[in-house]
Amino acid sequence: MTDKEYIPPKVWKWEGESGGTWASTNRPIAGATHEKELPKGDNPLQLYSMATPNGVKVTVMLEELLALGFEGAEYDAYMISISDGDQFGSGFVEVNPNSKIPALMDYSTEKPTRIFESGSILLYLAEKFGALLPKDPADRAECLSWLFWQMGSAPYLGGGFGHFYNYAPEKIEYCIDRFAMEAKRQLDVLDRHLADNQFMCGDEYTVADIAIWPWYGVLTFNTLYNAAEFLDTASYKHLNRWALEIQKRPAVQRGRIVNRSWGEPEEQLIERHSASDIDEKMSS
Repeated sequence: MTDKEYIPPKVWKWEGESGGTWASTNRPIAGATHEKELPKGDNPLQLYSMATPNGVKVTVMLEELLALGFEGAEYDAYMISISDGDQFGSGFVEVNPNSKIPALMDYSTEKPTRIFESGSILLYLAEKFGALLPKDPADRAECLSWLFWQMGSAPYLGGGFGHFYNYAPEKIEYCIDRFAMEAKRQLDVLDRHLADNQFMCGDEYTVADIAIWPWYGVLTFNTLYNAAEFLDTASYKHLNRWALEIQKRPAVQRGRIVNRSWGEPEEQLIERHSASDIDEKMSS
């Protein structure tokens, strides 16, 4: 607790940065802050992203589609550095007015198609190529339920727990406890479900697994900031089994390094324009 209790004003006003890691990129208004065109490659799909969990969802999805033989899933991936404010460039805002990564342009359609929000991109690609989404109506409903569960739950894990545990300018016990409780509840939801299912939708690997793994799967073995230890992720044995199984997939290993600028050198691929870009990086 602070010495002085905060009393909210009748009308909140933005009075500048509030501190914390992402303070310089947070603002209460939308729209572009500067003019900057987006680059465009030769492939049908143009991805503008960064290897955060939401970005990894899409690159893994694209690599899985390519592994299945869908040549139309070839893509160029350009880095959008959110710490540098690239998401507020005019070209990116035209693709995603919400200024969040990832964003995708599909130039294979008669009229170029923009898709933003990671879950929407996964669903668009699954329907476009007819893959990684169950055909049976009941199974499809189950898959979409878990896909949208992830979209609704992850903000509590990242923006809630992750923010107050690691990025906030000061440690606030109430906030950390509140979101740690919710994070562990979500981990328990997954662990109980995966006790009876190989993947999120039974025996079939789908977009639900691709959406959930970069957030909750990676958390189980990620030692960064000691969050896994703090949340005791090792105790969720069924979730850990699933996470390691997904991690071993070649397409997952390929997709997770795209648009990545941190970690070991062999895990960093700022831009991707062909399969050989990843091949060269992973063999170095």
